[in-house]
Amino acid sequence: MKPTDENIKVLSNAVLRDARSDADQILADARAKADEIRQRAQEQADAERAKILEQANVDAERIRRQAIATTQLKARTMQLEQREKLLENVFETAQQRLSSVQRSTDYEKTAQRLLREALIQLGASPVKVRADEVTQKTFAVSTLEKLSEELKIQIQLDEPLKKGICVIVETEDGHRQYDNTFETRLKRMQDTLRTPVHRILMGEAL
Repeated sequence: MKPTDENIKVLSNAVLRDARSDADQILADARAKADEIRQRAQEQADAERAKILEQANVDAERIRRQAIATTQLKARTMQLEQREKLLENVFETAQQRLSSVQRSTDYEKTAQRLLREALIQLGASPVKVRADEVTQKTFAVSTLEKLSEELKIQIQLDEPLKKGICVIVETEDGHRQYDNTFETRLKRMQDTLRTPVHRILMGEAL
């Protein structure tokens, strides 16, 4: 082999070695870069997954609390509705039994007390007194005269009530009145009676 050829071969081999070495280095760098990218991607994926799981836990807890709150609200609503039904039944039963009060031995005193209360509350003179037939019979002339003198008002017994038990007093012109019938008194007292009546229904001590 000629020296020139030999030199070319040596040079070619050197070039190939350098090229191979560069290629190996480039490949190694590429692999390292790829590993770095994969690692970064994995870390990012893990971070995203953790974030997603954390948000999912937060959402699940929020939904759970909302479900509990909704359930509690529904239970409370049902409880209140049931309470109202019980109370309405009690008051309805009480109203149906109001007439039985008139059969008590001291009803005359009760009727006169409610008449006196109505006259004071109305605070007018002259007045007309209207009562149901049973109550009206308890208002003797002497009773009305005594109240008239005591309260310094003119009292006139008017036509019997067609509806309601006990008494209604009104001004002579009919513009003002005070309804002291049992039915109206029960309605006025219902708001204050609700809590104690409910406690009685639940077996609680007052």
